[in-house]
Amino acid sequence: MDPLEAGARFKELREQDGPVDPDELDRIWAALATVRPEEILGEWKGGEFRTGHPLDGALEKACWYGKTFASVHDAKPLICRDATTGALYSNRELGKGEASLWTVEFRGEATATMVYDGQPVFDHFKRVDGTTLMGIMNAKGVPSEGPFFYFFLDRVTGTPDGGPGAGEGP
Repeated sequence: MDPLEAGARFKELREQDGPVDPDELDRIWAALATVRPEEILGEWKGGEFRTGHPLDGALEKACWYGKTFASVHDAKPLICRDATTGALYSNRELGKGEASLWTVEFRGEATATMVYDGQPVFDHFKRVDGTTLMGIMNAKGVPSEGPFFYFFLDRVTGTPDGGPGAGEGP
């Protein structure tokens, strides 16, 4: 699969109603370009692929909005929307802190990876297109074949400084 085919199929699977085959997501991942941490700074709105992973639906229940990368040493993995006020905030309790961005090897490629501060969790990223990232959540104790949690991020545009939170939330 070439990168253009991978990007097109990725978009189809995002819109798919129902479960997505993780093997197909792995084939797409293999065809996508890696990214550097500095290339993904900013605010991102997220979504997940339903693959049957134990975390399927958990982020939705937490009112997950996305991720914010203010700098390589200031990453907010769980930007959530307050159910009462609608304000965005970094859910440090759920994430057991926040995170930082590093270049980490995953599946033989070095790519931008968010390393959580308070738990052994890694979110690896690859570029789908100029405004979309594919992510794979990995954690200590997960076998090399998974199961992994697959998600996507869309770059948020129109924030005052193009950066984190746009002043929303506590």
